[in-house]
Amino acid sequence: MAGKNTKLKVIPLGGLQEIGKNITAFEINDEIIVVDCGVAFPEDDMLGIDLVIPDFSYLIKNREKVKGVVLTHGHEDHIGALPYFLKELNVPIYGTKLTIGLVENKLKEHNILNKVNRVCVCAGDTIKLGNSFKVEFIATTHSIADSCALAIYTPAGAVVHSGDFKIDYTPIQGESIDLQRFAQIGKKGVLLFMCESTNVELKGFTMSERRVGVIFEEIFAESLDQRIMVATFSSNIHRIQQVINCAIKYKRKVAIIGRSMSNVVKTAIELGYLDAPKKIFIDVNNIKNYTDDKLVIIMTGSQGETMSALSRISQNDHKQVEIKPRDKVIISASPIPGNEKNVYRVINELLRKGAEVIYDGLKEVHVSGHARQEEIKVLHALIKPKYFMPIHGEFKHLKAHANLAVELGIDRKNVFVLERGEILEVGRDSGKIVGSVPSGQVLVDGLGVGDVGNIVLRDRKHLSQDGLMIVVVSMDRAEGTLLSGPDIISRGFVYVRESEYLISDAKNVVRDALLSCEGKQIGEWAYIKTLIKETLRDFLWQKTKRSPMILPIIMEI
Repeated sequence: MAGKNTKLKVIPLGGLQEIGKNITAFEINDEIIVVDCGVAFPEDDMLGIDLVIPDFSYLIKNREKVKGVVLTHGHEDHIGALPYFLKELNVPIYGTKLTIGLVENKLKEHNILNKVNRVCVCAGDTIKLGNSFKVEFIATTHSIADSCALAIYTPAGAVVHSGDFKIDYTPIQGESIDLQRFAQIGKKGVLLFMCESTNVELKGFTMSERRVGVIFEEIFAESLDQRIMVATFSSNIHRIQQVINCAIKYKRKVAIIGRSMSNVVKTAIELGYLDAPKKIFIDVNNIKNYTDDKLVIIMTGSQGETMSALSRISQNDHKQVEIKPRDKVIISASPIPGNEKNVYRVINELLRKGAEVIYDGLKEVHVSGHARQEEIKVLHALIKPKYFMPIHGEFKHLKAHANLAVELGIDRKNVFVLERGEILEVGRDSGKIVGSVPSGQVLVDGLGVGDVGNIVLRDRKHLSQDGLMIVVVSMDRAEGTLLSGPDIISRGFVYVRESEYLISDAKNVVRDALLSCEGKQIGEWAYIKTLIKETLRDFLWQKTKRSPMILPIIMEI
């Protein structure tokens, strides 16, 4: 029974008005649970950045309240930031068998596997966290096995979190989405429904994953004398299973390329989520021993990532695989928004080398793992919540989902489109936004976490656009007089040998500025460096209409 005055705080720290980085905190009675903990991939202007993770500062500040992390499924945008989170807050994590298996791979890479308490659950299980939370795992279908929605029971009422889902009545493996359980929970009363919004703008239903299998069979049947390569997401085990099924049927061996693909396939086989005889796999170094008609290569790179297997193959930069004319390459994924240019670049390179490329748009070699409008309507109709909060999408997706919820009968004042970091407080008698917490993005560059900020990114962008000029001078420490120089080094601005007059004039400009300081008896190094920067910047802009980064170096003698 919900407490009359008990309020639940829902705090999305990521995943709203952005793609990826999904993480939400639920807080009541001085206890917090966290749902998902994902990464986002860097945007084009984030030069040199590897990953983007959520800002955990609110949770770190309230570490004594955090009771655990509950995971909906094993995609990167839901589990990728866990190692960084667990280094700050070592709390138990809860997830289904495959999800935990994929998390363990990450924890091994970060050398913290033995330090983390991992609890494996099944769909249908209910766990207790602290004194205020019970969480039930509800089976759903998605583009990765073992996906779940969550029913979170609190003293304020029940919350249903959809996770990522679609309604697939003919899944490749396991049971279909448990609509009956959603209906049962809905009858008992749901305080808040949080539902993903990725495909809310698309009408109708998302196709079943089995449709891709039918298309794969057609491609294999018409390619009996061609080598077949398939690029897909490493986490899409159902897709990989269907490729393996075709390979078995047409008596082809399978080679796996890409570290993440190899890790996921190994884990999925060990845990029983991939049904594949060991003898079907061959080492990538042995592919030269097989004729084209006896080989399938499964790899990463469906998003055109620069260092992925498919991208390197398209550039003739892969040690074991080289594209040959008439190779058939299937890109079994649709580009993530923002990746279109990279994907098309890879496709063009493959075509240029004589390969036959099949991608989504030419044939149905990909179906989404996310629900469209009619599937979303089904869940709304079953759950019948008092309050609704759209999640998992850009602002346009959240807004479209909010409008759909109103069309389905929810009072507009009970529909909340939040920004990242805002606090939604809901109880039996009220729901409102009551403030916000710090929530930004933390940039991961190599081993550095959070040490690259906006200023560093601005500098990197500046360097990439206009280059660098280094000015070196030797000065007398006591007298403040110029002893030698200036010497000028250009990197990424102009080629010195072809710009001798410009460099010579730039030296004269700097020398005149230094001599004017000497005449005025100014010996403060900071002032002199600033003067060099400003004087040279004005001169170079006048001559070239470019503004390189200028780095003055004073050698004290």
